[in-house]
Amino acid sequence: MFTGAHVILYSHDAEADRAFIRDVLGFPYVDAGHGWLIFKLPPAEVAVHPSEGPPRDELYLMCDDVRAVVAGLASQGVEVVREPADQGWGVLAAVRMPSGAELPLYEPRHPVAHSLDSD
Repeated sequence: MFTGAHVILYSHDAEADRAFIRDVLGFPYVDAGHGWLIFKLPPAEVAVHPSEGPPRDELYLMCDDVRAVVAGLASQGVEVVREPADQGWGVLAAVRMPSGAELPLYEPRHPVAHSLDSD
């Protein structure tokens, strides 16, 4: 039985992005040694989408009110690179991490799987 999923974000400035996740996003963490932080994520789900190009992976942080989350992050000085936009299936936005990478934020408008019972 699987016990969890481990997501890896590759970064040009891992230390700054770790500090952003710790201090700005406020995710709890463990220090695996020498400042190597591993963060606890909210409940997760995985989807498989068709692709015309090479396979790729994406991480979206889900929230109940993406507009409020974006406003809160912007008030802390976080750069909003994609304002919340209704896509029909959800509201999508993105902020910039210190490394320059975009972090997509997503308010789903479809059934979600992350809170299903694991019976």
